[in-house]
Amino acid sequence: MLEHVIELCLPTIISACELMGIFVVAVTALHAFWLYCVGMVTRQPRNIKFYLADGLATSLEFKMAAEILKTVLVRTLNELMVLGAVILLRALLSLLIHIEMKGERQERLSKEQED
Repeated sequence: MLEHVIELCLPTIISACELMGIFVVAVTALHAFWLYCVGMVTRQPRNIKFYLADGLATSLEFKMAAEILKTVLVRTLNELMVLGAVILLRALLSLLIHIEMKGERQERLSKEQED
């Protein structure tokens, strides 16, 4: 009974998590582009790279949540291996984005200390 309910509800929840991740990327990219355009007109420097990386990291967290939920539905070893590879790649991307953000933050702090 519970297994049947999970099989019915979980694909909808997974799709919702995937859509939230897509929405975060789209909104973040559009906002970052808007900030870029405003910066070009006003000639004021904007930290668009950090803002965009933060949005991508947030999006990856939603996508990772969907992948973790997919593990409940895995039936075969091949599906598990593919899912594990996808989770590993997304975790690696998330780690790289966080490293990039940390470097960007340190660069910004060192610039502020120089000024």
